Amino acid sequence: MSEVVQTAVLLHLPRSKKIDIEFENITYTVPNGRKAKKLILKGVSGKFKSGELTAIMGPSGAGKTSLLNILTGFQSTGMKGTINNLEKRSGSKQYKKESCYILQDDQLVPFFTISEIMKMSTNLKLGSNVSPKSKEFIVDDVLDTLGLSSCKNTRCGQLSGGQKKRLSIALELVNNPPVMFLDEPTTGLDSLSSLQCISTLKALARGGRTIVCTIHQPSAAIYEMFDYVYVMAEGLCIYKGSSPNTLTYLSSVGLNCPEYHNPADYLIEVASGEHGNFTDTLSQYAKQQSWRSTCTSPRLNIQEEFATDENSNKPVVQMSMTEVTHNSPTEWAKFVVLVNRAFLQLYRDWTVTRLKFVLHTVIGIFIGLFYFDIGNDASKIIANFGYLVVTCAYLCYTAIMPAVLRFPLELPVLKKERFNNWYQLKTYYAAFMVADIPIQILFCTCFTAISYFMSSQPCEWDRFTMFLTVCCLLTITAESVGIFLGTIVNPINGTFLGAISLAFMIALAGFLVFLTHMSKPFYILSYVSYLRYALQGLVYSIYGQGRTTIPCPEDTLYCHYTTPSVFLNEIGMENINYWFCVGMLFVIIVFLRLLAYYTLKKRLSSN
Repeated sequence: MSEVVQTAVLLHLPRSKKIDIEFENITYTVPNGRKAKKLILKGVSGKFKSGELTAIMGPSGAGKTSLLNILTGFQSTGMKGTINNLEKRSGSKQYKKESCYILQDDQLVPFFTISEIMKMSTNLKLGSNVSPKSKEFIVDDVLDTLGLSSCKNTRCGQLSGGQKKRLSIALELVNNPPVMFLDEPTTGLDSLSSLQCISTLKALARGGRTIVCTIHQPSAAIYEMFDYVYVMAEGLCIYKGSSPNTLTYLSSVGLNCPEYHNPADYLIEVASGEHGNFTDTLSQYAKQQSWRSTCTSPRLNIQEEFATDENSNKPVVQMSMTEVTHNSPTEWAKFVVLVNRAFLQLYRDWTVTRLKFVLHTVIGIFIGLFYFDIGNDASKIIANFGYLVVTCAYLCYTAIMPAVLRFPLELPVLKKERFNNWYQLKTYYAAFMVADIPIQILFCTCFTAISYFMSSQPCEWDRFTMFLTVCCLLTITAESVGIFLGTIVNPINGTFLGAISLAFMIALAGFLVFLTHMSKPFYILSYVSYLRYALQGLVYSIYGQGRTTIPCPEDTLYCHYTTPSVFLNEIGMENINYWFCVGMLFVIIVFLRLLAYYTLKKRLSSN
């Protein structure tokens, strides 16, 4: 899409609030070994003006992304210096509302269409003072602006690289932020898509926004589109000025760009030291004189209010600056949106829902056939005890392993949306639990009901309800362990630790070694095993509550465990308190979920 077309479309977007970014003497260090530190930024200064498209350029390792992270507030540890104009608001909620940061990788949930994810963005960013009709108009207007209207019903996973990049911009544009930061917006795009992307950004800048992006090595056509260029090398600024003044600046210090050579390429060659080491000299020279163009393109006189479309009979929604400079939705409103989003994602991700439902059904039938009709047979009490252990082990493994991978996979999207003030972490976490726990209960019920009745366990609804309650709590407990592991280690280590921890819990549950056969230290240690409480709860559901004599088959001479109390005595579970076991599982769930929340919060803040 050409700049002319985009500029015309952008007349529908209200002018943004003017915010200039001025920073002075920014230094940034990172740990390098145990005690040493490495200096990444070495006292850089500059000013990025509203209404201009600014590019931070430089070779790999020059510090351009580090500078961008500091200006956005994405990185603050190890930084010194001042950011004028934003100094008093830096890190505040107000500042986050006034800016957005679009990362290099387009973190989009592949199961949503463009229209759906844009609607979610507007509902999470625009408060109740913006009517639903106005939100719909804003979505259509932004999609028209970025050339995405023709594919609004396409799922994000099927978009091209250029479309994903423009959609990432569109998602942040719905609340009309005055400051936009982008990290390598053209990475992975072909030449045409890159040109369209930069043309879009320039048109947005003309609307009064401060647009700042990093870029590695642009083409000559793209380089000419930048209003202001900030070139870095070895943590220093070697040029800051307009793109047309680049050759004049280089010539003034004796560096002459060859004819028909891309000025951007030559500038990167100089920054990389291919023509000699001029970094220190250029950094000092760049401070002495301003190379900013005094003749920048005028900003568009964008109408802030409009009422009707003169070319059609369709009514146009009234939209004013008061609707764009909105109040953020309440956290409860965001919670509702996130819950609906989570359920929609679960429904469309067939590997998470439908496949697991089928597998739980199949495995439930298999376990039911394997332990078929043993629940009411006194000669097979030990085998039935094994059924209870297998039930515990299956429910734990199928809950803990997927949970280990859950947050590592969603972390990039969560980090981006949370940083750009879509919602608070506690809101997202609560919505995740509200959507996830019913699904886990559904899977557990499917498996448990099939295997329970096929294995001829007591056909009494109170016993089955008690049995199912413990199984559901065990599933949620195991998932809580997996979620916690997923927030502190990488998926590979999390999977390993999950399997090891589960084996440890099974060993102390009271089946492989009966509680009466355990040494005193291990008996005391068994109280840390959540599987002990689950197994005891299941045993009580089947054999407790004064269950009468269990029938002994006619072809069997002797059945030792016809009386359930004899069996309970022998395995050391004669004094089971069912509600204590249920209560302990509930306490463990709450503890692990809270612990996982704080470890997730710490991980997000440390990245």
